[in-house]
Amino acid sequence: MLSRVVTHRMETPLKIGIVGAGAIGCYLGCRLAAVGADVALFGRATFAAEIAQHGLCAIDMNGHRSVVEKDKVVFATEPRVLADCTVLLCCVKSAHTVDAARQINPVVRADACVLSLQNGLGNADVLRANLDGRTALAGIVGFNVRPLGRGVFQQGTSGAIIIEDDDASRAPVAALARLLTQAGFEVQLAKNIKALQWAKLMLNLNNAVSALSGVPLRELLASSGYRHILADLIAEALAVFGKAGIRPARMGAFPVQWFPFVLRLPTVLFQLLARAQLKIDPQARSSMWEDLARGRPTEVDYLNGEIVRLAEKHSVDAPLNRRIVELVHDAEAKRSGSPAMSAESLSRYLMIA
Repeated sequence: MLSRVVTHRMETPLKIGIVGAGAIGCYLGCRLAAVGADVALFGRATFAAEIAQHGLCAIDMNGHRSVVEKDKVVFATEPRVLADCTVLLCCVKSAHTVDAARQINPVVRADACVLSLQNGLGNADVLRANLDGRTALAGIVGFNVRPLGRGVFQQGTSGAIIIEDDDASRAPVAALARLLTQAGFEVQLAKNIKALQWAKLMLNLNNAVSALSGVPLRELLASSGYRHILADLIAEALAVFGKAGIRPARMGAFPVQWFPFVLRLPTVLFQLLARAQLKIDPQARSSMWEDLARGRPTEVDYLNGEIVRLAEKHSVDAPLNRRIVELVHDAEAKRSGSPAMSAESLSRYLMIA
């Protein structure tokens, strides 16, 4: 089937910087640049070389392509490319937030607004602590993206971009939201972003199961065995939340508290509900699987590890999430990609380790 190339353009006074232009950063940057936004990307040399040769292409869930020719892409491996940006989107892995902030701090404008579009909970706080008083806001990307090579990045699941609604930063946030909407994203502004981050953390507990199984997300969710593992991980996390007095916000069709029940439904019924709420590309996998495949450290300490630390803080245990963290670290150390664990073997390990 032929895909439509997105070519509509707009004018904007914003200049947007992408800090950590990997899969998510390049995807966002491409779609924004394709509608006329002034975008500068700061990232690794491997992506810089790829994009210098091929340009950028972003494919959305409907197969529509946003294309930016290579001579139109501003991509650098040094942070000075961000010097005159008014809004910066931080897309680095959570473990690299401090380093990224310290790299950009000497060069970005004093009035720049930085938006964390990262997994985990505390990245906006880390940015604020390392950016000499600049505004830093929290955000959520509700979809994943996989790099296909040759400068092509494909959205793997449906979902919205959620931005913290901060009164002091309303003008740049509103302008950014308009740009993202023009680029075709679903955008929401939220006052209580922390409660939504807790909810997103629940959804992200699937990342480790995806990474350890090696199974595409759609296939994983079609397996009652993997779904029951995920249900158990979320149920354990919800019990920890209860001890900590945390109430995650509703995200999507169901309250987070319903997730374990919904995941344990018979497969036919679960798929009927899921298809009505979530689109998943057949080849979509989690970014954690991608990290294992490339021999990179994962973000498991900022996802399942967050549940483990919260449990310890409140003198309770989270053995299932703790064992998931151990398994992912073991896979990281071996540097041989996903261990491709079946649902049966993963379940046995979690229950008897």
